[in-house]
Amino acid sequence: MSVLIPFAGLAPAPWKNGGGSTIEIAIGPPDASFDDFDWRVSLATIAEDGAFSQFDGVDRTLALVDGPGMLLHIDGEPTMVSEAEPVVAFDGSSEVSAKLNRGPTTDFNVMSRSERCYHQFGRRRLSGDSTFVARAEITVLFLAEGDSLQLASDDERIGLVRYDAVVLDPGTVWTLEAWQATIYIVDVHYHSDDDDEAMYD
Repeated sequence: MSVLIPFAGLAPAPWKNGGGSTIEIAIGPPDASFDDFDWRVSLATIAEDGAFSQFDGVDRTLALVDGPGMLLHIDGEPTMVSEAEPVVAFDGSSEVSAKLNRGPTTDFNVMSRSERCYHQFGRRRLSGDSTFVARAEITVLFLAEGDSLQLASDDERIGLVRYDAVVLDPGTVWTLEAWQATIYIVDVHYHSDDDDEAMYD
């Protein structure tokens, strides 16, 4: 069965440096911590300029959800995160600092530990009904923009409001019903034994 994650039931935790807060949406395994997760999806509010934490061996994707955006310096290279260019991917071990553009920003974050799994990130605008297939071992769908979204399958119906997320079973087919919405899609794939063997060939 799919798992609905209502935003209203999640609690923010402050960063150690006080520069913002984070809300964990989903993590694998479910009892994992920052030190031993396979993958993690979260929502963060950046309230002031400052450095990101480093995560060696972790691949990261960041996507703007709300606010005017920011300028990131990733290993010294400038990258603008804005409504026009809302998504950036980078190595978790990189040195990253953020300079806000006219105020706080809210961002969707995905992290995956590269030795165990990898993630793919998608952004999709919805208008009316469309079909969605959960193709990965783990698929997280997040309502980034829009008042509401309805997901319907042959035997299940789920309603989301903004910032809600849902974890979908692999192989399930859904009808997405929304007047106007933007969803973020995270597909997590675990490395198979064949992948491990190929690394040592």
